[in-house]
Amino acid sequence: MPDIALPAELVGEHFRITPITPRVVRLEYSPSGRFEDRPSTFAINRDVVLDPSEYSIGEYQGRLTVETENFYLEYDRGPFTANGLKVEVKGGVSAYHSVWRYGQDLSLPADRQLALNGETQRALDGNLGGAARTLDVADGKIPLEPGVNSSVGYAVIDDSSSMVFDTDGRLRARAADEGSIDLFVFAAGRDHVAAVRDYFAISGPQPIVPKFALGNWWSRYHRYSEESYLELMDAFRAEDIPFSVSVIDMDWHLTDVDPKYGSGWTGYTWNRELFPDPERFLEELHKRGLRVTLNIHPADGVRAFEEAYEAMCEALGKPADGTAIPFDVNNDEFMDAYFDVLHKRLEDEGTDFWWIDWQSGPYSSVEGVDPLWVLNHEHFTRSERSIERPLTFSRFAGPGSHRYPVGFSGDAIVTWESLAFQPGFTAAAANIGYGWWSHDIGGHMEGFRDNELATRWVQFGVFSPINRLHSSNSPFAVKEPWNFPAPHGEIQAAHLRLRHRLVPYLHSMNYRAHHEGRSIVEPVYFEAPQYPTYRNDQGYLFGSELLVAPITRPAAKDVGRGSVEPILPGGMWFDLFTEQRYGTPDSGAFTQEMFRPLGSIPVLVRAGGILPLTPAGEVPEKIEDNPEVLELIVAAGGDGEFTLHEEWKAGDDLVWSHVRVAVQASENSLSITIPADTPEVAREALERREWRVRLLGHDPAGFGDLEAQGSDATFAPGAEKLADELRVRKLSPADRPAPHASTITVTGLKVGEEATLTSAGFGTVLDDTEKGREVRYARLRSLVNDAEIGFTLKQAIAGVAEKRPDSLMREISAFGKVPSGHLPRTFDYEQASPSLIAAVAEIWG
Repeated sequence: MPDIALPAELVGEHFRITPITPRVVRLEYSPSGRFEDRPSTFAINRDVVLDPSEYSIGEYQGRLTVETENFYLEYDRGPFTANGLKVEVKGGVSAYHSVWRYGQDLSLPADRQLALNGETQRALDGNLGGAARTLDVADGKIPLEPGVNSSVGYAVIDDSSSMVFDTDGRLRARAADEGSIDLFVFAAGRDHVAAVRDYFAISGPQPIVPKFALGNWWSRYHRYSEESYLELMDAFRAEDIPFSVSVIDMDWHLTDVDPKYGSGWTGYTWNRELFPDPERFLEELHKRGLRVTLNIHPADGVRAFEEAYEAMCEALGKPADGTAIPFDVNNDEFMDAYFDVLHKRLEDEGTDFWWIDWQSGPYSSVEGVDPLWVLNHEHFTRSERSIERPLTFSRFAGPGSHRYPVGFSGDAIVTWESLAFQPGFTAAAANIGYGWWSHDIGGHMEGFRDNELATRWVQFGVFSPINRLHSSNSPFAVKEPWNFPAPHGEIQAAHLRLRHRLVPYLHSMNYRAHHEGRSIVEPVYFEAPQYPTYRNDQGYLFGSELLVAPITRPAAKDVGRGSVEPILPGGMWFDLFTEQRYGTPDSGAFTQEMFRPLGSIPVLVRAGGILPLTPAGEVPEKIEDNPEVLELIVAAGGDGEFTLHEEWKAGDDLVWSHVRVAVQASENSLSITIPADTPEVAREALERREWRVRLLGHDPAGFGDLEAQGSDATFAPGAEKLADELRVRKLSPADRPAPHASTITVTGLKVGEEATLTSAGFGTVLDDTEKGREVRYARLRSLVNDAEIGFTLKQAIAGVAEKRPDSLMREISAFGKVPSGHLPRTFDYEQASPSLIAAVAEIWG
């Protein structure tokens, strides 16, 4: 129960109105007058209630009114109806559409007809979506459950039938009276970040996931043996392809069982023909720096062939007579034995956490109890006995599921349509606080082999919350990079290496997600809440510094590059791999079609953005360790600040350090500060660390006046020939972010002191210089060189760009319309296609 008592006017015989925050109100109706005060799966924090001083209560034509700075509520004190209960969203979002009424019918005749035909209706309440229980056999877009954000300003979480926690912390059916209603109306307008923070206040924060979860996960539904699996892990290491998590699918346990027991999907006994010494196998994986999760399907309970059968029978006081022990989440004794007998012995052998591959629906022996909820909660909370931070791996069960990361999105079909849906699907989950999706990167089953699709999927995975390669048990569904022809395999491997270089950034965003309520992947409309952005899901915010736009369709043949059309939320941005600038400091939100060769996707750093990155060759052997050398990629064109959050082992505890980096382009300076309260265990390492400030989009000529205070600093200009594209291409772009950036190497920092670099160069933007114009021309020549178009067209584009640069975009559409060669006719390959014109426009503007 909350400490703040509700005013008497808000509680009637059958209703209770509870302002939760200035943006959220809880609406309860009970025919019996019995209201729910136990924590629910969604509303775990019942003590979050708005102080009465922050709202007013009144009357209007005999109706109760409640008003905060964000909403106005009107209620007739009767059973909830569309006429008798409404919440108006303030802030001028939409005078007509931004009024929520209970039970309102928002569908139009055309939408009703769609519903009758079994087709998807339009969401006329403007809800921007949340998550879905599974993507199993999804081939493209599927409907999403609602989130707490809407384009019209309001959203509703229906908590009427959710499960509740009893006094001993177990989940139970709510058993509410028939006709009881329990709603949370979010009236945040278009302040989407505030809506999600209110959601976390009610439902608890996202946990900090273990650092090892941020690396690459290897997963495959395949009948490995101990020998073949360890050989594979060693092959990855020999190819310099890092992994931090081994996912062992269901063939770890006995699957070929006597038909009298049923199927082999459920199992808890190691297959000793494949894994003769499980403890040795798990120890060998741990020696290689890998954490291990085993796949389980609990639905069939514990049968007599299991090694743990007799111990389970003894724990349950049941005779070991050969009859199966049914799986029952409503039996407390069974659930205790399930963890303390069945799973504990496997954890003692070395299993770190569990992949709960529950596929048996939301039903159990008690109406209103969803086994998935119980499994997620219990597995997560009990996992601390085997790893330092709790973790589980399971499907989304509904609002509140964010408390139990990581989310398994299910068995996607291997198609471009599946890939195209996943970026927007991942971003929309931020609307329900579900920040740690893990997808089957590359797709799980069926579909078709497409090397370009596989490479683009890995690129998306690297810039996803969790990067887990996975495939089916088909012998042809392979994901090892060396099974793909050049350059696909090399590009995939380079991106997997990049994922581990990104860990300092990812872990800082992990900390931010927990403490600030910002999921690592968020829709662009969190920064640019407007209708064009609501309709565009081709890009997303990746942490505080980046915008990522995965390429999810095949490349246009003539351009030879894949394309994507994200909306940028305004301001100036620089591509991490091509170094191209987009926008200006004064730009509002804008759509930009972007083209990329196979080697990269658009990954943009905001002006003044600061991206911490471990240098190539400096990634620690164990992902839990912090690097001795750290890059800070600093984008030109603006002021920015970043706090590097790092975790350190202090005895049995984990402690954090928080190094502040700030760039002030307006004052020509950059500073790095190790705070005085830095934990003792981190001090020496941070003072000893070498910091490499890499300058993305700056003019290297501007740093001749570099001075350092509180540290030692040396400046090294970037590549002398910025246009030397052929040399750069010898490495995948993912192996060489910001390839032409100049570097300032900083050493000698001291705890409690600010190290400051000053130079006019911090206030420069390379694109504004003559050298910048040379770089732009080099990018154009690279595009034209790669394009599969006529040679005369190539020469025409390059020639006009060199001689009449300001008229290129006016002239390009006319190229090839009249004969220009020896033959007296025109050819399609000598005319610029819409794709080619758009690709040239991206570079030339």
